[in-house]
Amino acid sequence: MKTNYIKKASLFAIAGLISSTAFAQQNTTTVDGTTLLGPSSEYRTWSIGVNAGLLNQSNIFGFNRAGFDKLDHNVGYSAYIKKQISPSFGLKAQYLGGKVSGTNENAAAGTVSAFETKMPWSAALSGEFTLANTNWRFFNSIIKPYASIGLGALNFETTTTVDGTASTADSQTKLYVPIDAGFKFAVAKGINIDLGYQLNWANQKFDGVSGGQYKNDLFSYAHAGLEIALGDGSKPYLGNSNPVGTLVKKYDELKAERDALVASNEALKSEIAGISSDLKDDDGDGVANKFDKCPNTPSGVKVDGAGCPLPEAKHETKVVEKIVVTEEDRKVVDEAIKNLEFDLGKATIRSTSYESLNRVAALLIEKNFSLKLAGHTDNTGSMQTNLRLSKERAESVKAYLVSKGANASRIEATGYGPNQPIATNKTAEGRQQNRRVEFTLY
Repeated sequence: MKTNYIKKASLFAIAGLISSTAFAQQNTTTVDGTTLLGPSSEYRTWSIGVNAGLLNQSNIFGFNRAGFDKLDHNVGYSAYIKKQISPSFGLKAQYLGGKVSGTNENAAAGTVSAFETKMPWSAALSGEFTLANTNWRFFNSIIKPYASIGLGALNFETTTTVDGTASTADSQTKLYVPIDAGFKFAVAKGINIDLGYQLNWANQKFDGVSGGQYKNDLFSYAHAGLEIALGDGSKPYLGNSNPVGTLVKKYDELKAERDALVASNEALKSEIAGISSDLKDDDGDGVANKFDKCPNTPSGVKVDGAGCPLPEAKHETKVVEKIVVTEEDRKVVDEAIKNLEFDLGKATIRSTSYESLNRVAALLIEKNFSLKLAGHTDNTGSMQTNLRLSKERAESVKAYLVSKGANASRIEATGYGPNQPIATNKTAEGRQQNRRVEFTLY
């Protein structure tokens, strides 16, 4: 299972590079409003905690000074302020107060039979480790195990009872070592319930008894309380955030987007392949497969606009005619060019163009002219699409003229796409001029 998550994290880095080129502006915002690998300023990093619980000299691990067989459970209280350095580590300054007491019912004469140690205050600095925020599986863990260790100063005043006489020692301030462990439960944004158990190693004189095999006294503090994040409530709390889990979640989103882009590219490739197939002329007769109604025409055979062989000439006598194109003839052609319109993005001639094309067809029939049709486009779109569209529009005009009686063998249809502009493609007016079909009589 860990291997899968390691693979995900590795692929995430690759997906990030791909997304920077595949998408114009890739969104790197996570579900909690922060930026992937962003600075700690995007989080709340300060928190305070208050709790209360039971203080006594026993502990669940069985370490203790011998002698005090009857231990009291006293109320303790503490508070802390914490600076979260990273999602899994923070520094906290803690105050702890209360009292610890116990009785030795079998004390010999002249020995301490009971003690009560009051702790007006203590102050310790601890490093706290949040374990759940290092787990790859969790995006935001609800249950967060933690452990901390620190060093501090403990002020205490001990009253001991010997042979029924109580005496109170002077107040002392000594070093002590707190070790805390427990669980935090995320119940709201920036609010945790804190359940923990703290062991405290104190000076040997803490319970008023010196000597023996134990160099230090140990007391425990079982506590419950709240931890509350400080600062802007719109920001997530760093101690409740797992950036590793966030990366894994973001990887899944990027992968889904990448897969959609790959599918779109495959569809585009298929469409381009279809267009290329339509533009093929397998029999080399000058008519594209899409318009060729007589495929596999033998090489060298003259064909009409539909790709079918022309009838063989009945007379071998070749008559050479001098073709004269008058100014009136050119006006007919110029008017047809001016009025020629197609459906947007298609080779379908609009009915408004029929009248002027009919006059061109009549001119071709009457004077037996030859006509060259050259289709052109602007540079909008892909080269293949523009070549196809320009060729189809020229073929469409040819087919219309043939349908009106013009000699197909005297009409040549060619598509040049955007390769022969007559104006700039940087303006709408220029692009309009470049989208044309030229008629050349000869």
